[in-house]
Amino acid sequence: MLRTDPSIAVRALRSAAPYIRMYKGKVFVIKASGGVFGDAESTRALIEQVAILHQVGIRVVLVHGGGPQLTQIQETLGITPQIVAGRRVTDEKSIEVTSMVLNGLVNTQILGICRELDVAAVGVSGVDAGLVRAHKRPPVTVEGKVVDYGFVGDIDLIDGKVLQQLLDDGLMPVVSPVSADDSGQLLNINADTVAAAIGAALKAEKLMLCTGAPGILESLEDPRSIISYTDLAGLKRLKDQGSLKDGMLPKAKAIEDAIRGGVRRVHVTSYKSPDGLLAEVFTNEGTGTLVVENISALSAAEQQAGK
Repeated sequence: MLRTDPSIAVRALRSAAPYIRMYKGKVFVIKASGGVFGDAESTRALIEQVAILHQVGIRVVLVHGGGPQLTQIQETLGITPQIVAGRRVTDEKSIEVTSMVLNGLVNTQILGICRELDVAAVGVSGVDAGLVRAHKRPPVTVEGKVVDYGFVGDIDLIDGKVLQQLLDDGLMPVVSPVSADDSGQLLNINADTVAAAIGAALKAEKLMLCTGAPGILESLEDPRSIISYTDLAGLKRLKDQGSLKDGMLPKAKAIEDAIRGGVRRVHVTSYKSPDGLLAEVFTNEGTGTLVVENISALSAAEQQAGK
């Protein structure tokens, strides 16, 4: 039987060691888009990477979406999904389905894989212990039209103590973005928005947005036009020139809010890239897009590596 070359594994460990030392004990907020949970293989591949980060001592908070699953269940129940400017309109029937899908189906699916991988994970929603305190969004004007998003929430406060206690106990919180107002009315909140607010509340080292896109693209028509790194000024330029559309619009807002709230670095990476999350953390090159407040915050080595 042929033996594998052990030097490959040793080199990988040696190259990762400085990053492990740097990030051990730091908080990473990882947001996984609902698209990754569409099949068992991609779900497991992502959770395995998250588990490694947790197991090397990084304090991970995993926030998940569930848009595709929610759309599928809505259509099965005869509810027509409505999405305006990348955000879902949520009527009275839809908020019940939203809670069922996010708090039940997706959250529990993630916890099941965490249990198999021996990760001590705890599922929570924005409702639990007042983690995400919010109010119902009033009607807003979008592209010249007044839109009532229904039971969609805007965040008033994140009670970081809830998650901090879980992290201090060595647990990994798995957060559904469903929240509530002070009267107990359930509210749907965009998962990117919740992840950014949690990142700011915990002063996270990194916010990592795992999405179906390979990163932030200079040209929407060219998947190879990935921007390796940019800053808030660059993000605004991309928005002004029309490079950010649909689901990337709430992501851009979340990125800006996170950085202005104290998160040092935000990464946009694809869950479709094999081990893309680990490559983004443990190499300078990475696989997606890094966003910082100002390019000057990047080291020369990072800029030279394209990350």
